[in-house]
Amino acid sequence: MNFIYINQNILDNLFYILVSILIYYILLDHGKRLSHYGKTLITACMSIPIILCMKFPIYIDEYCVHDLRQIPFIIGTLYGGWPVGAALLVIILTFRFAFYGFNLLTLTVYIVIFIITALFSSKFKNFNRKNKLNSSILLILFLGILTSFISIVMSDYFRITEAYVFYFIILPPFIIVLALYIIEILKDAIIIRTQMVRLEKMEVVSQLAASISHEVRNPLTVVKGFVQLLKAPDLTQEVREQYIQHVVRELNSAESIISEYLAFAKPALEKVENILINREIGYVIEMIKPLANMNLVTISNQLAPGITRGNIQHFKQCFLNLIKNGIEAMPNGGELNIVSYVNNFDIIIEISDNGVGMNKEQINRFGEPYYSSKEKGTGLGSMVAVKTIQTMNGTLHLTSALNKGTTISITLPVYREDHSAK
Repeated sequence: MNFIYINQNILDNLFYILVSILIYYILLDHGKRLSHYGKTLITACMSIPIILCMKFPIYIDEYCVHDLRQIPFIIGTLYGGWPVGAALLVIILTFRFAFYGFNLLTLTVYIVIFIITALFSSKFKNFNRKNKLNSSILLILFLGILTSFISIVMSDYFRITEAYVFYFIILPPFIIVLALYIIEILKDAIIIRTQMVRLEKMEVVSQLAASISHEVRNPLTVVKGFVQLLKAPDLTQEVREQYIQHVVRELNSAESIISEYLAFAKPALEKVENILINREIGYVIEMIKPLANMNLVTISNQLAPGITRGNIQHFKQCFLNLIKNGIEAMPNGGELNIVSYVNNFDIIIEISDNGVGMNKEQINRFGEPYYSSKEKGTGLGSMVAVKTIQTMNGTLHLTSALNKGTTISITLPVYREDHSAK
């Protein structure tokens, strides 16, 4: 045998089969709802190459045409079981008789293929990849020989030629092995990716728990110490109140830490209201000025009036984190500049420092869970800031250069009451 039988039509048939397999797994992977209708989906995807293969067949001679319709028929039955096989059998016979007219031999051959493949499918599903490939070769060889024998018995005009042996006996095992190998690789890829996502989530959960316990332990330790001191019988009322104030302050600190984690884990806005950009950022600047003074950082601002919508507490926490990051990026002091302005339907807020800057990797990983460029940082502040901005339908853009500084540009939608009223 040489390659004179590998023509355009056979390559077209192969193309229909492989593309349908790819479409099936793309839909299965990206359509979560479609995964609940697996048998319906595989029936639809395998019926397309069946119809196309019959519509564009391989001509052996003037009395005999052939196509690869049995390949998707067998694949669908092996992976979908007898319900899928029965549906494909109806489709294959309906279109076969519509294209070429009724033929008892065709009806008998495909019923035999369906029964044998359906009975074998229950065992096939439990095989590993190697056994699936080997068993599929044996199955299709057996079906090719059996159906050829049936054709000889039922038809006086049937002849086994060299071309028939190639197309009916030799070629199908190679094609089904190729198709099944691609199917198994795609299945494994989807499973591996799902497992990776699950492992990644578990890692984040474990890191979250470790970080919470570390951050909350300090204020709770202080609370425990002051509670022990409150047991002293000779305390004056003034000292007792001071201790209680310390306890309340540390408990508020622990509550604040937990709230920050919850803001990242569940960033949905609890209360949406109008946010006056210049006023709220001004409050944040006044709040953080003592930290800036301690680090020899001067804060300058030029804030234009503008209104957006969101949760005020989350908004202030977001910019508190970003401004604090800018201050900490200048360990030897410097200047932090905060500017806001309105550009058409957007409010632009820029926070610039002249600190240590960031490299390309640090820029790309900004806001990534538990990644921080600081030695003792957890990345929590950046995570909360990014999530809050995303929740407000905004965007965050970062530009930086090592030893020159960093500029964070936040874009938020403008809220206009007159437009909303309309």
